[in-house]
Amino acid sequence: MTVLPVDLAKHAHRPDLGLPVEILSIASANPPYKISQRDALANAAMIYPQFASLHGLFANTGIDYRYTCQPTDWYQRPHTWEERTEVFQEHALKLLEQVALDATARAGLSLGDIDAFVTNTITGLAIPSLDALLMDRLPFSPNVERLPIFGLGCGGGVAGLARAARFAQGRPGRNVLFITVDLCSLCARPNDPSMAMFVAAALFGDGAAGVVLRTSANSTSEGGDGEKPVVLTFGEHTWRNTRHIMGWDVKGDGFGVVLSPELPTLMRNNLGQVVKEFVGRRGMSVRDFKGFLFHPGGRKVLETAEDVLGIDRALLAHSWDVLRDFGNMSSATALFILERAMASGDKGRHLLAAFGPGFSAYFVVLDL
Repeated sequence: MTVLPVDLAKHAHRPDLGLPVEILSIASANPPYKISQRDALANAAMIYPQFASLHGLFANTGIDYRYTCQPTDWYQRPHTWEERTEVFQEHALKLLEQVALDATARAGLSLGDIDAFVTNTITGLAIPSLDALLMDRLPFSPNVERLPIFGLGCGGGVAGLARAARFAQGRPGRNVLFITVDLCSLCARPNDPSMAMFVAAALFGDGAAGVVLRTSANSTSEGGDGEKPVVLTFGEHTWRNTRHIMGWDVKGDGFGVVLSPELPTLMRNNLGQVVKEFVGRRGMSVRDFKGFLFHPGGRKVLETAEDVLGIDRALLAHSWDVLRDFGNMSSATALFILERAMASGDKGRHLLAAFGPGFSAYFVVLDL
């Protein structure tokens, strides 16, 4: 029988919550080019002059700055799949390498101590997968278990964290690394005159994040001091017949953005009930949470969450701050928010959530 350390035992009386998983560390990274929302609007207005009068769209996003992996003039020209893929792999690997090194170092580990790692993205392709390419760049053990994930979109940061936590639950005492990267800016296609492309230009940026997890094997395991955040439970919900809400269309020169105007209505009509059912099945209520770490697909997502859950904006402060400073970095965004909550010394139960193609919602309950 596994004996849980004292700091985790307080959570073990609820078998439906699963085995608690400690967050040993977290790290984030952005590419070098920082762009203001004002400059992003000027660039988009030049590429899509038919929408130039809709400048209020950029002003009302809640975003001040974003980061991109290429200089502005790169986005003003069409690019082939081959060109986009080459740039994606170059920058994705750089950022993944950085967050993998930073996260393991902050956990007091070396890459050779990592027993399994999960890698997530939605904005580019690599075969062999990004995790396999990292094996040639970083000194992971040749026996490390690897799981690449593709297709979860903005929800991939939370869903990937949950998959990595499942790895950790299945192998107590082993160190599991989750890393995710999305370079949303590389999906900009100046030859696509759609409104969805213009909206995407107002929201998306680039970033990466990494987390190290471990489920303690016994009471003497390292990290059982009660001060580390804990993943308590996780889950998800998929709405049928909603594939048109969000995703990619594969075009001749890259991914074509799918972003339906029906999304805000779907969220408003369904989010509250789904969140309440998720926490209710685990013996909790919305009022049990000290904070909500929601992926800000845009300001409407956060405003909708406030309304349908009946929560004060202060409980979503970290989500608003990350939206302002980084925009929507797809999967990485939720982990940037978690990193801020941890750095701020927040304590108590928090709900991490994100949404992606499917259309799906992903949840992780944390005790910070």
